[in-house]
Amino acid sequence: MKVQSVRSKPRKHAFEIKTARRVFEFPYSRCDPSPTKDDPVSRVCADEELGREGFTYLLRSGREGTVLVDQVLEYNQDPRYMRDLLLYKLTIEAQERLETSDLSRREIIRRLDTSAAQFYRLIDQTNYRKSVDQMLALLQVLDCDVDFVVRPKAASRRAAA
Repeated sequence: MKVQSVRSKPRKHAFEIKTARRVFEFPYSRCDPSPTKDDPVSRVCADEELGREGFTYLLRSGREGTVLVDQVLEYNQDPRYMRDLLLYKLTIEAQERLETSDLSRREIIRRLDTSAAQFYRLIDQTNYRKSVDQMLALLQVLDCDVDFVVRPKAASRRAAA
């Protein structure tokens, strides 16, 4: 996801990041170095060197910081980003289970009732066009139970919001 524009919002102590999908806020406190009242943001722009997948800011003191779009999406818990993160974690777990499984890959493919090409797409952690359902089916074949835990957000996160 690319940054279309970014600006500093000193009253909110945050950056405002505009992407193609929506506008996000990212608090100064999550930045390194953090802008302060004594060392405010003097300049901020989408970083061309990052392919506009982040932004760079300059503080009055001359210190510079960079924030990636992934950090902004994770902080804001963007549903698409969180889905991709879940798929990544499930894929890494499946890869680890494949290493220790007694089943051959051919047997796993047969049990999934799929093609070899589809199986290799499933275990590719850079492929985000697969579904959570497919990953759950693969983990089931690998003799895993998958539990999702739903819990209230931590008190520190609610207080910060």
